[in-house]
Order: sequence, then structure tokens, then C-alpha cells
Amino acid sequence: MNRTKIVATIGPATSTPDSLRQLADAGMSVARLNGSHADLDWHAATIRTIRETLPDTPILLDIPGRKIRTTLLEFEPSFVTGETIILTTETDHDGREKVPVNYPHLHEDLSVGDTVLADDGTLRFTVVAVAGRDITCRAEVDGTLKSRKGINVPNVNLKTELVTERDHLMMAFARDNGVDFVGVSFVESADHVEAIRALANGSWPRIVAKIENRGGLDHMEEVIAATDAVMIDRGDLSVETGLETLGVFQKQILAAAREHAKPVIIATEMLHSMIDNPFPTKAEVSDISNAVLDGSAATMLSGETAVGAHPVEAVSVMQRVASAAETHQQNQLDTQRDATSGKAVPQVMSDAIAMVCRSLPITKIIAITISGFAARSIAARNPRQPILAVSNDAMAARSFNLFPGTTGVHVDIPFTRTSTDHIPACLGALWGSGLIVEDDFLLVTAVAYPDSGNRMNMIETHSAADLIRALGWAPR
Repeated sequence: MNRTKIVATIGPATSTPDSLRQLADAGMSVARLNGSHADLDWHAATIRTIRETLPDTPILLDIPGRKIRTTLLEFEPSFVTGETIILTTETDHDGREKVPVNYPHLHEDLSVGDTVLADDGTLRFTVVAVAGRDITCRAEVDGTLKSRKGINVPNVNLKTELVTERDHLMMAFARDNGVDFVGVSFVESADHVEAIRALANGSWPRIVAKIENRGGLDHMEEVIAATDAVMIDRGDLSVETGLETLGVFQKQILAAAREHAKPVIIATEMLHSMIDNPFPTKAEVSDISNAVLDGSAATMLSGETAVGAHPVEAVSVMQRVASAAETHQQNQLDTQRDATSGKAVPQVMSDAIAMVCRSLPITKIIAITISGFAARSIAARNPRQPILAVSNDAMAARSFNLFPGTTGVHVDIPFTRTSTDHIPACLGALWGSGLIVEDDFLLVTAVAYPDSGNRMNMIETHSAADLIRALGWAPR
């Protein structure tokens, strides 16, 4: 099993049970749905298909949030450099005379001379007039403006709402359909994260904050502290802040997230050429390798698996490249010594677990955890051994599959605060399901008597053969 997870976007090319099974066999760990495309009926049906076909695979639903897009167009206008095109906040146009956008105040925020970018910056316009709700733009490049493409206006302070009406609708849909994660666009503050979390009306779905503009970078620490996971959407980030700084910002976000032990998904054009071609470019291979070496928890495929001609091959290529990078990284980690001075108890315990796993012939790490804190902290240290994260919360267990090198396992066992009886019960359940074998040498971590205030305050090592004899596990 790869430590780095692969998030694959499900679309028309991959929404059948056979395609989903092929993606999973090739290495897909998380199924992503893009809420900006298709309708909710299609998404609901696809969620049902994923659950029936791959019940243990977590689902990430990207919700549009504050992202500005063109609407669904009957006519997608083409233009050449120097021609004009009219954007409008009147949504009853079809694209023939004017192209409507989904942000109703865009005409109020733009002025003559402002730059408007579309489709991840591949289209560039200059505002030449604003009249009523219409924004007349001069094309600076040849191209076609298509349906539901992103619109960016760098260096313009937009007055978009923190939480939109569409967010309310999409979060209700996510709750009703049992989605594990929601991806939120253009997150710029902890308040934004908490506002979305309030719509969840509970612990689920978990929040993936997308850092993709200057505001997100300026408030990166508070956003990362507040969210459950981070996505670096390099399409919007490069358009909003400048292409030349993209690699630097990616490294900065990864470093900050590592300090908070929050998983990071790297997204956008990782294998873009494989939408049409069966082989990647050398630059794409290097991109994936560097994402792994820099500490990303997951790498993401978008159009490659949603509409591409080679979705399974794209996942397979990503899996192989990530595996090669992980092998190199692990060889380096095995020779390093971890400094532990000045760290909090959970950090020191995580470092100790990493050291034990390098010093003893540990074959599996068992993290018994309700919320996933222990599994997330251990995974951030990049151990060689696979992590089995055990929870009695089914959605929590499924969500652990986002953490690098981690498999979430749900058990129907009460976790007690006044004893450690649930720990051997969980180990017995893993034995019964075949996730532990007799030859295993296990490292087990849990929180014992949590009223003490400690988290992940217990480490045990066990030979599985000894546990079989001591606890009387039935032979398989």
C-alpha cells in the first residue's frame, strides 16, 4: 500500500461500478466529486454507486463556495485577440451575446483597466467598459470561454459573502448523502472554516480548506489550525498570486501543515497530458515525486480521471511514481535522528513511535482512536510500516483513509474512559478480520484514562503470536 494517497475525481468517464473498481485496483484512495459540475441528482446517484461498489472509500465533495464561474452556457463563444466579449451578472443569457457569471456583484467590483482571467489563467481579458450589469472585456489571447469555468480577478477586493446560498444547499446535500469531506474554495480565515463547519451541524463532513489566493496565504496558519485537511489548488493559486511563486508557496503550505499534523492534498494538472495521451511528461513525473518528497498526504487527479481518455492508466502512473519517491524518502528517514526537546506530549509520543518503528522489526502500527488524532500524528512522521487506525465511529474510520499510509478500520466496540479493556478487544477484531497475522510484530498506541488530559499517552509492542496465546484468539 502506498503511503501517499491518490484522490481521483469521478466524472462521466469513471462513474460506473466497473470503472470505480479499476480505479481502486490501480491505487485510488479517495473518490472526489466536483460540485461545480453536473447536477445534484447525478452526484447523489454517483455517491450511491461509490458506496455500493467501494464502501470503505471516503468521498470528497468540492463545493463551489466563493469561486466565481461562468454559468452553464448553451453557446460557448470563441474569440481572437483584440475582440470584445461581454460578461454579465444577469444570469438569463445563454452565451451568444453575453456570458453570465454566478457572482451577482462582479460588475460593482470591477473597473476599467482591471484584468480578468478565466479557465485557470489560460484566458486573459482587460476590462474596457462597465455599464449596468455588463462588463465589456477585450481578449488578450485567442480562445473559447466555456461553461462553468473559473473567473479570477487578481488584485481586486471582491465583496463575496463568506458563506453563500449555494454553500447552504451543498452542505445540506453533503450531510444527507453521507459525504466524508467537503472541499471549500478560497478559504481566507478560521472564521470561514468555522462558518462552513457550523453548516455541517455535527462532526461530518470534515472540512478540506483550499488555500488558493493571497488571503489564504496571509492567514495560512489560522486556516490550517482550524481545518481538518488542506488542499493546494494550484490552478487558482497560480492565477491569483503569480505563476513564478507557485512552487515556493506550495512548499510553505506543506511546511505549515506539517507543524499542525494536517494532511495536504496537492491538486491541479499533475498528469494533465494524460487526459489525451497514454503517457505522462517527464515534468509531470517530477512534479508528483516532489509533492511526495515535500510531504503531501495525497496527490489529486481531476480531468485525468473525470473525463480523460486514460483514467486507470493515470492512477497507475501516479501510484508507481509516488511509490518510487516514497522508497527514496524512507531510506533517508531511516538514517535520521529525530529531535524531541521542547515538544508537547503528543509530538514526543509520535517521534517515539517513529523511532521504535525504525529500531524494532515492527510490521504494523495499530492506532486505537475515536477522532483520528493519533493516526494523523503518526502518519505525519512518515513511518515505513502501514498504519491501521481503529475507531468505533464508522465515518471517522472511513475518513482516516485520507491520512498517508493509513487504513481506517471500523469496529463495533464501546471505547471506555475508565479502563483499557477495549484495546485487546480491538486487536481481537483485527485478528478476526485478517488484518493481523501470526507473524506480525505490532506497535499499539491509544489513549488510556483520557481524563488525565493526555492524548495518545500509551505505547505497547506485541508479538501477534503472543497475543494469540495470551488472549485465546480462535485460530483461522
